[in-house]
Amino acid sequence: MQDTHISLAHGNGGRLMRELIKDIFARHLGAEQLDVQVDAARIALPPGRQLITTDGFTVQPLEFPGGDIGTLAVHGTCNDLAVSGATPHFLTLNAFIEEGLEVALLDRLVASIARAAAETGVAVVAGDTKVLRRGEGGGLYLATTGVGVAPPDLDLSMANIRPGDRILVSGPVGDHGIAVMLAREEFGMRGDLQSDAANVLPLTQAAAAFPGLRFMRDPTRGGLATVMHELMHVTGLQVRLQQLDIPVHDPVNSVCEMLGYDPLYLACEGRVVAVVEASAADQLLSSWQTLPGGREAACVGELVEGRGRVILVTELGGERILEELEDDPLPRIC
Repeated sequence: MQDTHISLAHGNGGRLMRELIKDIFARHLGAEQLDVQVDAARIALPPGRQLITTDGFTVQPLEFPGGDIGTLAVHGTCNDLAVSGATPHFLTLNAFIEEGLEVALLDRLVASIARAAAETGVAVVAGDTKVLRRGEGGGLYLATTGVGVAPPDLDLSMANIRPGDRILVSGPVGDHGIAVMLAREEFGMRGDLQSDAANVLPLTQAAAAFPGLRFMRDPTRGGLATVMHELMHVTGLQVRLQQLDIPVHDPVNSVCEMLGYDPLYLACEGRVVAVVEASAADQLLSSWQTLPGGREAACVGELVEGRGRVILVTELGGERILEELEDDPLPRIC
């Protein structure tokens, strides 16, 4: 492409649109897996339970320390499959591009999509592009659909959870939300904190080897606290978290203390929350801690009989009720 910025003509179905797809999307994603000559892609899946998920991404800024909207789209979609017990195999990609976006930036972001897909082991097999008028988008929005396959005998559900089950998290919480906020340079603040955006498949595959595994979820929007409320509402059990056991990086704590945020409500994009039978909790924790993405994993709480609440046992031994999230503390972070 010779153009330096996206124009409305890149979405009109003509030559410029054909060149956009060929020179950026097909070039990075591989023409053999993104066949621009057909309207539907053929896929072949191995035996097992076939799972499908879909997601949308509107993060601002488009690039941030530790990732960008492209890697976020791949990881976010594949992670939803992974925590459901599936191995991701295929993705579709819809790109809503705002008029005026730099072609060089779009090229970098699509290259990131390709790298993340290759690292995760998924193929982008179909897609679409649309161009929005200037002012109608945030530069680039992405929508994805993922298809994966889970073992037929792996049953992960909140319905499996029992009193006494332990709650594990694979690493520190709040990194992604604060990293994106700092990248915006809001409140005159800057920092070098990296987003935790990553592929969690190694963590979920390790967890799936334990018969006592009940359920997994990735704590994205709304963070760890929101997952706890989902557990409480569905199971009717009380969730008890131990503040001293919840891993939070110092920069995240510092920013939260200054601005009044709570890291338990901030998005993570490369973490797994697992609910596991008490007898298997220590073994699963040790297994995670041997993996690069799980070195700071921790057992952070348990589910018990009692009034349906999410309780945080504080550093001083007191108890604090964690209310359900209502306001959006950090919009446009994923």
